[in-house]
Amino acid sequence: MTFHLANRRRIWMGVAALALFAIVSGCARPVPGGGTPGPGAGTYGPDVLVLRVEYTGGFVPLERLVARLPILSVYGDGRVITEGPVIAIYPSPALPNLQVRKITPAGVAALVTRALANGVGRDIDLGLPPVADAPATKFTVLTNEGVKVTEVYALGINDDGSGLSAAQKSARRDLRVLLDDLNDLPNTLGSDAGDEPQPYQPKALAAISREWTDPGSTDIPAQPEKAWPGPTLPGDPVAQNPGLGCVTVSGADVAPVLSAAASANSLTPWTSDGRRWFVQFRPLLPDESTCADLT
Repeated sequence: MTFHLANRRRIWMGVAALALFAIVSGCARPVPGGGTPGPGAGTYGPDVLVLRVEYTGGFVPLERLVARLPILSVYGDGRVITEGPVIAIYPSPALPNLQVRKITPAGVAALVTRALANGVGRDIDLGLPPVADAPATKFTVLTNEGVKVTEVYALGINDDGSGLSAAQKSARRDLRVLLDDLNDLPNTLGSDAGDEPQPYQPKALAAISREWTDPGSTDIPAQPEKAWPGPTLPGDPVAQNPGLGCVTVSGADVAPVLSAAASANSLTPWTSDGRRWFVQFRPLLPDESTCADLT
């Protein structure tokens, strides 16, 4: 009798262990595209970058390459930071129109899953369209297996044209759909899209400067000088970008710089240490703290 009871106990323990394994395995089921969803939103730090889409390269002025903002950044606490509409005037406002909204933890997880399902992180051939000087679109996603990155050249330009195979066209189409979905969160996430966007208030910003020169246009009136209220320009040289400097504005300097920039434009001459400068303003995002993060 003792022998039969002992064997019966071992059998039931084995069945229980198999059931537990099945439950755990089901919870960690891989999503399409490789990898598993990121950890539950409650396990992300609030400033941890979970998902980002950004342009890299392309034929644009050097200071704009350094100051360029990501298309979208999603953080562990549900903040989504994007650039809002910009008034179509020249010279343009000095400050970009950055906006932030808060999505739910379920929304964060849904975006990670969607990005993986649409190909981010897969080792696939995306082809190379015969297009010159276009930027690449870079997708970055944080998962349980680490950071997944996919970079695709000239996305949305000639994706269905010549020079690409059917498989390459299909893969590019998936990423283009993903980009469209990320640019329309209310439609993509529904109620999980959270609140309405609000102006983003940076805790620090980078000022990318080069020496001021006369724009030489007779159609644009001379712009009044402004005294630079922050750390002395031009700051540290920007690597591989001759003539550019970058200074980090933080702490007590942020408020006066933002206040002065609010009434300035892209051609405003800023005076600092007896010299005049063009300045590109780049608010630093939650995962950024200095100019070095941009270069």
